[in-house]
Amino acid sequence: MKKINYILTGTLLLFSGVSFSQQDASFTQYRYHMNSINPAYAAIGEETAIASSLRDQWTGVPDAPLTQCVSFGTPIALNTGIGLSIVNDRTFMEKQTFVGIDFSYKMKLNPALDLYFGLKAGGNFYSVNTSGLDTYNIQADPALISYTSFNPNVGLGFVLKNEKYYVSLSVPRILSTQKVRNQSGYAVMASDRAHWYFSGGYDFELDSGLTPLVLKPSLMLRYVSNAPVSADFNSMLEIAKIFEIGAMYRTDQAFGVLTDFTINKRLLLGYSYEWITKPSLGSARGTYELFLKYTF
Repeated sequence: MKKINYILTGTLLLFSGVSFSQQDASFTQYRYHMNSINPAYAAIGEETAIASSLRDQWTGVPDAPLTQCVSFGTPIALNTGIGLSIVNDRTFMEKQTFVGIDFSYKMKLNPALDLYFGLKAGGNFYSVNTSGLDTYNIQADPALISYTSFNPNVGLGFVLKNEKYYVSLSVPRILSTQKVRNQSGYAVMASDRAHWYFSGGYDFELDSGLTPLVLKPSLMLRYVSNAPVSADFNSMLEIAKIFEIGAMYRTDQAFGVLTDFTINKRLLLGYSYEWITKPSLGSARGTYELFLKYTF
């Protein structure tokens, strides 16, 4: 029975990837982690910062997606900055790590509005390990072979930003790459196509007397060909510039709650929890995400 459960779980995860055309990993706390999908965010705001996230998806499902992300950005000269982003993703028997170097340049449109351009260069370390699969054949199945590869890639992004709002458009991986190639007619996987990200947000200052309150609604759209558009709708309420609490809704059947704490002027800690509403994932208990950002 245990072997059957693992086979069914693996089949579900693989077909989920096919159905959604290999959507890249997403983060609920995306607003504070934009460096990973848009290179224009490297050193935005003229600050040096490092951010890290851990996302454990569909807890209760064996070998469900587990994603870790680290991003760093720092200014290097007038209106320019560099950064580094690393995204490590594991799903069932599939593992991949994307490493990108980011470069950004700021163009001042007027005293209150800036336009940032960004370039990303890097590559994806990819592997499939089939040794954990159980089969009922006496001899090993030659179709179940392990596979590793490195795929270089490039990306670009743009950010329009002022003190109150931002608009972001990016494609972190422009080149389409094959994750697993056809080798002697056995191992075949679909192409990893370019993902487009569009995001925007606005900060509304609320008149509340003594305690400063800021309402921060934001939107994240993700698009890849041959897949439905995925959209995140987030709204956070900042209280006294120390504490934030809010909610999110994702169009591919998920909703959740978010909270952030400013430990001091340099350290930000965040946590979110999502509930999945897909009937096909009835055994999944939810998704949690931890976020940490330090500004130097």
